[in-house]
Amino acid sequence: MLNTHDSILITMLSIINFLILTAIAGIHFYWGLGGTWASDAVLPEMKGKKAFTPSPLITILVAFVFFVFAMMYLKNIAFVDITLPAIIQNYGLKCLGIIFLVRAIGDFRYVGFTKTTKDSKFAKLDTKFYSPLCLYLGISTFIIIYL
Repeated sequence: MLNTHDSILITMLSIINFLILTAIAGIHFYWGLGGTWASDAVLPEMKGKKAFTPSPLITILVAFVFFVFAMMYLKNIAFVDITLPAIIQNYGLKCLGIIFLVRAIGDFRYVGFTKTTKDSKFAKLDTKFYSPLCLYLGISTFIIIYL
């Protein structure tokens, strides 16, 4: 049984995570629709060139995925009443926590705390902002689940 403090913490973390992921979804929609603000350092680089360049359609798809992730936090605290497939309902937040922790750890080359490429603009921002944000999202998600 949750005490009041635990319930408040879960609610606060869920709302913060919802807001973060909604903002990330919003900027991906903006990029998918042709916006360029802040887009110069959001993709990993290999030998001075972007590792990949997603199409506008893929970028909009990523935005939708982030928004669905965001809604999972609100669903968890019963702030919204949406029906999700049982597998997402039962394992969605656990998978999301794992995804963010794995992203924070990285691929040992271009992203995460274990990256070896550290001199690009992306790599510097990844170390300073992107990976710590993923670490926060992963840890806070497991706090939400298991508190």
